[in-house]
Amino acid sequence: MSLMIHGLGTALPPHRLAQGDAATVAARVALPEQVSSPSKRRLLDTLHRRTGVAMRHIVLEDLTGKNAGQDQSFFGSTSPGTGERMRRYAQEAPPLALKAARAALEQAQLAPERITHLVTVSCTGFHAPGVDLALMAALPLRPCVARTHLGFMGCHAALNGLRVAASFTGADPEACVLLCAVELCSLHLQYGWEAERIVANALFADGAAALVASGAGPAAALESAPGLRRWIASGSFLVPASAEAMSWAIEDHGFVMGLSPQVPDLIGAHLRPWLEGWLADHHLTLESIGCWAVHPGGPRILSAVTETLELDPALIEPSRSVLRDCGNMSSPTLLFILERLRRSGAPGPCLAMAFGPGLCVEVALLA
Repeated sequence: MSLMIHGLGTALPPHRLAQGDAATVAARVALPEQVSSPSKRRLLDTLHRRTGVAMRHIVLEDLTGKNAGQDQSFFGSTSPGTGERMRRYAQEAPPLALKAARAALEQAQLAPERITHLVTVSCTGFHAPGVDLALMAALPLRPCVARTHLGFMGCHAALNGLRVAASFTGADPEACVLLCAVELCSLHLQYGWEAERIVANALFADGAAALVASGAGPAAALESAPGLRRWIASGSFLVPASAEAMSWAIEDHGFVMGLSPQVPDLIGAHLRPWLEGWLADHHLTLESIGCWAVHPGGPRILSAVTETLELDPALIEPSRSVLRDCGNMSSPTLLFILERLRRSGAPGPCLAMAFGPGLCVEVALLA
């Protein structure tokens, strides 16, 4: 199989939520009678500071700025139901995905009519007709474009999408794939004083990213595109006995994240032996990787990867900077990191890595 990335685009909602304001919002929804205690509020503020997030972008304007501590039209005194959250997803996700897709096509210097396959990725919303058909109509794409949707796979799903794209371009040398990941994590803010929900509220954000890829040229697009554009291989590893470590469940009041504090320990115990073996199969070592795109599930996950692989912390700085500037946007996040690496001229090969429910590790090798 072969795949060349011609263009990569990202998009963020216009509304910015500073982490201090996010802590104020969390205090309002995490059982106010409990967080009215000064010690509980200090704990909440400390947790938000330690996430490594400074700013997030969200689709909900009235959560930001001076309104952060007030009752909102969406997140009020009672938690909105899943149906209400899905209606907002159907309204907000397509325009954000469209912005990222147009940016990717512009960088690729390819007309939408060139696209033969559309791969969409999302785990924060469901509706049909969905984001894929919205992209078909708005770009517009030809009605014969083959559509594939990857749903509910979590933070590593862009890498799953990349593997699907590579299978299409490997099977058909004329294939040209548009891959688009969009997530509106802010719609799933959870009420209540539960540790895992409070951590998720402090980390997750909204965003979209897209890439355009084919099995070969056109030469003009390849010459103008930034580096790290050739996909080499993908790999997967399911950590043994880790089913309870990370989860993503649909409940009556949105989608609920389960994130065990044992995740960094599981990464420390299992990641390096598997990854060294996988790299050896491709005639590489940890030391031969030129740059790293590690999904920033949280600061402890980044630290666990850095320590167990004995990496120079500077190699993980692009991941930390995306976490700081944008928060954890779930599936698009890795493409944001890859975009920064491409813009900076980072050397290859590049090892992209993300973690998802299971606990599952997904990697991709790029050059």
